[in-house]
Amino acid sequence: MTNILIYTANRCGYCSMAKHLLDSKNATYTEINVDEKEGQREEMMRKTQRRTVPQIYIGDLHVGGFDDLNALQKSGKLDALLSG
Repeated sequence: MTNILIYTANRCGYCSMAKHLLDSKNATYTEINVDEKEGQREEMMRKTQRRTVPQIYIGDLHVGGFDDLNALQKSGKLDALLSG
C-alpha cells in the first residue's frame, strides 16, 4: 500500500470521518496531531498552504481534507490511489 499521512487535531469531526474512511479501506496511515506538539500546525501549514485539518497525503499527492478524500471515494478513484 501507498504511504498515507494525515494531519489531525483534537475534537475534529472531519478528522474522525477521514480516519474512519481510511480504516474502512484497511489503509495504514501515519497520523500527526497538530495539537500535541508545538510547531506541528505551522509545519502542516507550510507544507499544505492550508490552515484546516485534516490534511491528507496519499504518497506524494496532497489530497486535501475530508471532503476531497470522500469525493475520491465517491468517484471510485480512492482505491486506485491507495493501492499505489
